[in-house]
Amino acid sequence: MKKIYILMGLSLLTAASCKKSFIDLTPQSSYSDQNYYKTDAQFGQAVTAAYAGLRDVVTTDYLFSEMRSDNTIYQSFLNNRGTAYTDREKLSDFMDASTDSYTATEWQNAYLVISRANIVISRLKTASGIADASVKSYDGQSKFLRALMYFKLVRLFGGVPLFVKEVTTPDDAFLPRSSSDDVYKQIIADATDALNELAPPAKFPQTGIATKGSAAVLLADVYVTLKRWADAEAQLSTLAAMGYGLNTNYADAFLPANKNNKESLFEVQFLDGTLTGATPNPLCFHFLPRSKNTSLITTLAIDNTTTGGWNTPSQDLISNYETGDKRLDASVGIAEGTYDGSSYFTYSAVKSIVNYSGPPSGKTAVPYIKKYEHTPAAITGSADDFPIYRYSEALLLLAEAQNEQGKSPLLALNTVRARAGLAPVASADQTTLRNTILHERRVELAFENKRWHDLVRTGNAVNLMNAFGVKLKTQISYISPDSYIVNNNKLLYPLPQAEIGLNTSLTQNPGY
Repeated sequence: MKKIYILMGLSLLTAASCKKSFIDLTPQSSYSDQNYYKTDAQFGQAVTAAYAGLRDVVTTDYLFSEMRSDNTIYQSFLNNRGTAYTDREKLSDFMDASTDSYTATEWQNAYLVISRANIVISRLKTASGIADASVKSYDGQSKFLRALMYFKLVRLFGGVPLFVKEVTTPDDAFLPRSSSDDVYKQIIADATDALNELAPPAKFPQTGIATKGSAAVLLADVYVTLKRWADAEAQLSTLAAMGYGLNTNYADAFLPANKNNKESLFEVQFLDGTLTGATPNPLCFHFLPRSKNTSLITTLAIDNTTTGGWNTPSQDLISNYETGDKRLDASVGIAEGTYDGSSYFTYSAVKSIVNYSGPPSGKTAVPYIKKYEHTPAAITGSADDFPIYRYSEALLLLAEAQNEQGKSPLLALNTVRARAGLAPVASADQTTLRNTILHERRVELAFENKRWHDLVRTGNAVNLMNAFGVKLKTQISYISPDSYIVNNNKLLYPLPQAEIGLNTSLTQNPGY
């Protein structure tokens, strides 16, 4: 991230120091930092570039959320011990270090979105000839994206460098860590500005850009994390009037044909690889067993031997679904087959997990994430968007905020359960309902990168993940005895060592 900022700053300084005669040689049709950011269309393209960075964030985010939790594990690949595999395994096993390449990638991808958002926010202040409505929209969208990324960073790393303006000199790139409190203050300020500047969805399906509803649910999520329950409830109570609601069927929320529907508060946009210039979603291949031919699931004969084997649903999660919960079949499938000596899987059948009794003799059953497995149109990936916030989560956040204030959460909670085909929860004491809501979030939002953050903010991460590790070591031979040793230091990730090497004002998190 520092390298990006330094290069940006140096390029600006170089442009400013050029002689006029040299600048005059530049073709009038080419753009520079000085003559771009002038028109409505150019600002629109700049905001789109900030959104595009989210794709890189979500394609690795499961390593820091689902796989850090009790929801998923990885599949053994012992014949390849390269860092591309071991660094991911160590994240899941709580054996990661500051030199982990994926931690650095997560940091850099988040800051790249922030950098692009900062440029738009800064340049809008001096833009002329752009309609006020466009200025508000672009500023609101950019501040939403900046708030979203800082919310990610502060939960993963704690206090981080707080960049809130465009970097124009090399010195601007070297900031010390701000406190977590200051980062949260900035997140709230940005999300509040976005809330005031953005409009509700004009119609469904939406266009995919951030809306007033996106900002409201982000702000509410922040308030829940900070235990500002009344503030969270106030934001969440505004969403129904904006037109949001649940789809009739749980699985419908994830269909590529149903993008940006009324249940979507914000999702990262992908298009299938058959479209010129489109960016497809590769996660459908990451979440399957490594195989030379995945066609029984993907229809296309995909070789995912270098990309698959990650984010495999744990038996602990599967066992947490209640009998009759429709979300299980929509979220998890079973692949039957055999592994060869290279740890590659040959599929023989695909089965429903509902009432599954086990594989036939000589076969292995591997659960896989079904939620995002819709037939890809190209070998590069699918058109599945990735959900960041859905209305069902807003209802569960509302239930939590109400319960923590001593109010009844049953209407919001049971609305989500009814869609899943489950009986309503009866009135109970606050502690019982707190645990019920946490369970409901686990199964409703499985594989949406929520579980680890839920465990941390509710104070359950250390005890629950240590217990999960003890259980896992009795079930899976390739889990190291040194894994899943979880203490409070492990609730944050280490700052990437490369960043500390570039910026000596940064301090490392305890325990790394």
